[in-house]
Amino acid sequence: MTTATHEETLGFQTEVKQLLHLMINSLYSNREIFLRELISNGADACDKLRYAALDNDALYEGDSELRIEIDHDAEAGTVTVRDNGVGMNRDEVIENLGTIARSGTAEFLKQLSGEQQKDARLIGQFGVGFYSGFIVADDITVRTRKAGSAEAEGVEWHSRGEGEFTVADIEREVHGTEVVLHLKEDAREFADDFRLKSLVRKYSDHIEVPVRMPRVEAAKDEDGNDIEGSETTTWETVNEATALWVRPKSEISDDEYKGFYKHVAHDFSDPLTWSHNKVEGKLEYTSLLYVPGRAPFDLYERDGARGVKLYVQRVFIMDDAEQFLPLYLRFIKGVLDTRDLSLNVSRELLQQDPKVEKIKSALTKRALDMLGKLAKDKAAYQTFWNTFGSVLKEGPAEDFANREKIAGLLRFSTTQTDSTTQDQSLADYVSRMKDGQEKIYYIVADGFNAAKSSPHLEIFRKKGIEVLLLHDRIDEWLMSHLDEFEGKHLVDVAKGELDLGDVEDEEEKKAQEETAKAKQDLVKRVKEALGDEVQEVKVTHRLTDSPACVVLPEHEMGFQMRRIMEAAGQPMPEVKPILELNPEHALVARLESVEGEGFEDLARILLDQAIIAEGGHLDDPAAYVKRLNALLSA
Repeated sequence: MTTATHEETLGFQTEVKQLLHLMINSLYSNREIFLRELISNGADACDKLRYAALDNDALYEGDSELRIEIDHDAEAGTVTVRDNGVGMNRDEVIENLGTIARSGTAEFLKQLSGEQQKDARLIGQFGVGFYSGFIVADDITVRTRKAGSAEAEGVEWHSRGEGEFTVADIEREVHGTEVVLHLKEDAREFADDFRLKSLVRKYSDHIEVPVRMPRVEAAKDEDGNDIEGSETTTWETVNEATALWVRPKSEISDDEYKGFYKHVAHDFSDPLTWSHNKVEGKLEYTSLLYVPGRAPFDLYERDGARGVKLYVQRVFIMDDAEQFLPLYLRFIKGVLDTRDLSLNVSRELLQQDPKVEKIKSALTKRALDMLGKLAKDKAAYQTFWNTFGSVLKEGPAEDFANREKIAGLLRFSTTQTDSTTQDQSLADYVSRMKDGQEKIYYIVADGFNAAKSSPHLEIFRKKGIEVLLLHDRIDEWLMSHLDEFEGKHLVDVAKGELDLGDVEDEEEKKAQEETAKAKQDLVKRVKEALGDEVQEVKVTHRLTDSPACVVLPEHEMGFQMRRIMEAAGQPMPEVKPILELNPEHALVARLESVEGEGFEDLARILLDQAIIAEGGHLDDPAAYVKRLNALLSA
């Protein structure tokens, strides 16, 4: 019997208490996930020992056959999961089992909804899988020893899942970790051989580390006959125990691919799609990449964990190897196994190895091709876009070489569909372009309604020309790095001169020139009245219903981006808009007939209204209201 010394009782971190309350009281519909999580932890521990032993073979302590063992005692109501992996010392036990160190803990707790199915899916993703043991157990004991440490440095952790846990020093002959679950009365179904084997095959068949369970057989004599009343226990491997990615694709079922994804991504949901590829030649590697069906909690934390699991010749090297995919593809999960890197490669060495950049380039194209194939299924791709579209929009700025391919994967709202759903591709737009149209037109606004109601769209509706409606915060930044698609320039309709190309005939253009000449005096008076508030005043043919609009110079930062930068505390240089007047509007006609102070007031009202219509902010809104009230009461 193990004798414990130096025992101390410690309190759980507040977040752990909340988590345990959830585990114990809420998650009944997915109780079986506890075994998946404990096996996954054991497999990670074995991977880490294999990697550490590359530099120090003595860490194996003569036992290099890495494995996970599952045992049960139906009479006592216990399930034991043990591994001979890297193990933990006392400080690591307290840190790993008494606190949740990951920065996403608070976000995890915020996302808990009380819906058992949904909440259970979050457990592994947030790195808190160990605590799922309390779904089925009211008492858990963990015994562990770090590989390479003395037998006297074993540690025993114990808790009933309430407010505290105990930690004690113990003698432990073997390295690795053993988790003993004392099952609740209503969870004793799990202390059953068939039940446990079926769960291993359901959730952990793809794990490379053998998962073994005891099998009791009659002892044999020298002739191979059963010895009555004598039994012996052998251990049988109950999972496939072969690295899934090294198997031929033709031998792997969709269910196996999905199961492996859940292990790699710590996700309970199925992936949307995957791509399994083996490359031979100057570079030799195998990749298995997945597109998740749901976003991780830290998707928009640019410094969050991301990247693929890296193996070198099937030896685990590191989780979250971010060097092999660009940041805009940070949602991609999977495995990369290569022969072309050193077994003792580190994150620092990866940054210096030219082979890494070649593999990154190839994997990036593979991932984009995978998305291209997914896009053929409109419903599935819409699910992807709704989840990860804003991240993919970072691509054109980050990856110039693949800009055209990324552009083809982007989706937008347009005036053609008049829906907030972003489901139209640039190729869709191009296929609907009018005869004589040479450019792709778009408008950027703070929201969908602001975009579709912009005065700048009036001439486009009149001419039946489709316009992309961009209303994500990232959209203006995206378009600053995406100026062409399939040889057609993308043009912001709220910037620079309006050129509809051959959609307008020569007669229309001549009429516009004549109107501009006729209104020269009005334009001059308005510019004098507004002074330095505007860069220029001109008549326009882009309006049909509104009296005026403001236009920015072609290469000037738009209103949306300016507001984002200012909100972030970034000082912005002053920009003076161009005021364009609709010569056919009644207010502009009235402006021509007004003299003196009334002229200046009306000119300023038109300017202020145009700025408001663009989502801009007035420097003196009270003065605008005063002028407007005076106009209404006149």
